[in-house]
Amino acid sequence: MVAIRRAALLAGLAQLISISAAQDAITDDSHFYGQSPPVYPSPEMVGGNEWEAAFQKAKLLVGKMTLEEKVNLTAGVTKDSTCSGNIPAIERLHFPGMCLSDAGNGLRNTDFVSGFPSGIHVGASWSRDLAFRRGTTMGGEFKTKGVNVLLGPVVGPAWRIVRGGRNWEGFSVDPWLSGQLVAQTVSGIQGQGVITSTKHYIGNEQETNRNPEGNISAISSNIDDKTIHEVYLWPFQDAVRAGSGNIMCSYQRVNNSYGCSNSKTLNGLLKSELGFQGFVVSDWGAQHAGVATAKAGLDVAMPSNGGFWGDHLTEAVKNGSLPESRVTDMAMRVIASWYQFNQDQAFPKPGIGMPSNVLDPHEIVDGRDPAAAPVLLNGAIEGHVLVKNTKDTLPLKSPRMLSLFGYSAKTPDGFNPSSNSLLSQNWITGQEAVNSNYASENGGPAFGENGTMFGGGGSGAITPALAISPFEALKMRAYQDGTAVFNDFISDRPSVEPSSDACIVFGNAWASEGSDRPAIRDDYSDSLIKSVADQCNKTVVIFHNAGPRLVDGFVDHPNVTAVIFAHLPGQESGPALVSLLYGDTSPSGKLPYTVAKNESDYGDVLDPAQPKGEFANFPQADFNEGIYLDYRYFDKKGIEPRYEFGFGLGYTTFAYSNISINYIEGANTYPWPGGPIVSGGQTDLWDAIATVSVNVKNTGSVAGAEVAQLYVGIPGAPTKQLRGFEKPFLQPDQSEAVTFHLTRRDLSVWSVERQKWQLQQGTYKFYVGSSSRRLPLNGTMHL
Repeated sequence: MVAIRRAALLAGLAQLISISAAQDAITDDSHFYGQSPPVYPSPEMVGGNEWEAAFQKAKLLVGKMTLEEKVNLTAGVTKDSTCSGNIPAIERLHFPGMCLSDAGNGLRNTDFVSGFPSGIHVGASWSRDLAFRRGTTMGGEFKTKGVNVLLGPVVGPAWRIVRGGRNWEGFSVDPWLSGQLVAQTVSGIQGQGVITSTKHYIGNEQETNRNPEGNISAISSNIDDKTIHEVYLWPFQDAVRAGSGNIMCSYQRVNNSYGCSNSKTLNGLLKSELGFQGFVVSDWGAQHAGVATAKAGLDVAMPSNGGFWGDHLTEAVKNGSLPESRVTDMAMRVIASWYQFNQDQAFPKPGIGMPSNVLDPHEIVDGRDPAAAPVLLNGAIEGHVLVKNTKDTLPLKSPRMLSLFGYSAKTPDGFNPSSNSLLSQNWITGQEAVNSNYASENGGPAFGENGTMFGGGGSGAITPALAISPFEALKMRAYQDGTAVFNDFISDRPSVEPSSDACIVFGNAWASEGSDRPAIRDDYSDSLIKSVADQCNKTVVIFHNAGPRLVDGFVDHPNVTAVIFAHLPGQESGPALVSLLYGDTSPSGKLPYTVAKNESDYGDVLDPAQPKGEFANFPQADFNEGIYLDYRYFDKKGIEPRYEFGFGLGYTTFAYSNISINYIEGANTYPWPGGPIVSGGQTDLWDAIATVSVNVKNTGSVAGAEVAQLYVGIPGAPTKQLRGFEKPFLQPDQSEAVTFHLTRRDLSVWSVERQKWQLQQGTYKFYVGSSSRRLPLNGTMHL
């Protein structure tokens, strides 16, 4: 009885504290004014270098426009198509308008398109070549279908929150790796004449409270100046340097100023420091003010003016609230981007392949290019990561019998181009959403039982014209080999045929826009795996995962002999997996994130921030970890991961030798850059300072690719940070000299005091190897 009374007393006290906190909650956002420093006016486009010709053409065309016509270019309009957004035409001046469309795995809301590997899959490939070829192929499909602006690639979120719902759309938790891959992606897509909308700028790290709801404002990402430069701005800088014609500003607040109204991030960082010459578009519905957003640097509001611009913007110019020069610059940036990618020359009619309803009769525009088939298959292969392989389990060697289990092996039900499947791929519907770790406040399940995952959910999801599941591909291979195949995709404790040469269990880890993941493991899948392993002495686990997935619930089972993180491979999921399982290709993927042993190992960045206490109405996400994310955090805290960043196995082995570190003669090592600002920042940030060379040898018996990785310990910075990778393909006993080229930016840290990148004086340490914790070679250089 005493215990009951004590519990009741504590509960009552907690309720009083909660009521008190609610009463003390901030109710007026004026409390936060000034936390994001104001930067005005919005810099005008100046052209120069690669943008000069487009700039001059835009000046001529925009110079012929009335004020109203210029204003009309600043907001989207509704058209009879499934383009995600539309910039209106100006028929008088022969400007046809522009179609903007989503983008995560390919072209959304239409038919006859390909299903590409997702961003996380490209990240796991560690392949610049794949990033470029995927971008080229994707850009070609978008152009054929009349899409002017591809709403991607994604480098925000930067994977700060481990359970982030949209991490899968980006490449990696490491900003350097993401920067390398986004630059190649931008170059590939825009080489086809399609504008990239690199997104979501900036600090867009959680889905929870990303938008205001009721009395609760959107989450504020509170990021210090050093961290924003060294982590969150870093890959955007690479995208701008690669020429990205568009940047999409994000939903949430940054230092308590909305992302599309934030003059510091838009005018200060993007348009001034990075010299961005393209146009800034809002995420859909992310505009929360009128004249203030125009002054802050927003150029185009989507999907419409939301009642903020249009006639109100025209009136603001006429009454002197907004200079017409700002509206002219907004129009200039749109038109110059159109010219920059030659969309005035033989570009298809905007939205020609985007019928208003794909289920109604319509003209077929097939976006696919048969020559792209190798990109889709090889891209799917390269993003698989083998993390365990014992008892000589893989590759499979002419098995007499295979037994297949798990909800994630087959093609999803309801696979058709209806609106629902286009939005979420319909992996999770009604009672089919089995979820042992459901958290209602996050609105999503830990996994989807409705079939294998080709991609994640939300606006990045598509329905490709054809997709082959693992089950279908395995059956085709078994037919060729005369292998018996048994399967049970329903039971949670299936019986196993004792004659099975191997058992393969398929699980997944679901994620989608609109909610953060409720967990990074689930009891149901772990229990299923152990149930099979108890009966089968060679159990292979395949996870199609939209982010880190913990494995310690089963991985030490003696009969779990192989584990593959299959990520999100797109339409060629099945053929890619079969190629790897049977040894037609040796796995070469590496983890673009760290897999911990326990959820708690990730620290404060496991879960999204929530409204609470004083900030119940204005939720705050304080980025107190600074630059110490993922492996940098694990290194700092001395935490042993299950599988470290950069780790991955193959069917062969590699040896590293002969490290050579060379300062480039004549390189300027003055601490501060002094070059002019062009697209991407000061020109000398990309001056070469040093090279690191090593020999990599294939010491195994099969051909394979190895991702050789360079980490640098900069004085006064984290112990090591990724600053290079190369991926040579080597025959058995073949060696290759690999050279990493280091720029001033690679070797610098951000100086808050001087507002510049600063080369450090002292001893730099260099480490080379196969992962962030397997680094057999090291050396130093003094600057």
